[in-house]
Amino acid sequence: MSRIGNNPVAIPEGVTVTVENNTITVKGKLGELTQNFDTVEVKVEDGNVLVTRSKDTKDQKAKHGLYRSLVYNMIEGVSKGWTKELELVGVGYRASNQGNVLELALGFSHNIVLSLAPEVKVETVSDKGKNPIVKLTSHDKQLVGQVAAKIRGFRRPEPYKGKGIKFVGEVLRRKAGKSA
Repeated sequence: MSRIGNNPVAIPEGVTVTVENNTITVKGKLGELTQNFDTVEVKVEDGNVLVTRSKDTKDQKAKHGLYRSLVYNMIEGVSKGWTKELELVGVGYRASNQGNVLELALGFSHNIVLSLAPEVKVETVSDKGKNPIVKLTSHDKQLVGQVAAKIRGFRRPEPYKGKGIKFVGEVLRRKAGKSA
């Protein structure tokens, strides 16, 4: 029994959900998202989206909660949007953007220039005395997470000094240095 899959997803004002031929389309003020699904049934009833399964096979049980979560993420994305914030920790680490082109100075011999997808909006905040912050915003949760993971992969946080790119609020596991 899927606890997540059985919960209905409420459709807020200004969001339309249509289901046709194993494809669900969600439209809202921030954009439009589509998702294919199989082995489960998706219905729109009384301002809610219901995900049900016809049998209790292992495949249907596995996908029941998954598709409900994907539908929830789509509805939240087109109504409110998703945001990820990355913090650059290290001496001389800088970030700047021009439109959707992000330029990072991470201690390499060259700057890293990353051109982002048009669905992702990027903003950089550089306050004096604080670490630079990169804010990524989009209506697609999967895309924001993928772009944030790619940026974080350029310089992962190391466990001794904590230098690198980390998510805001992320707690790093720190190690003690050499004891002489």
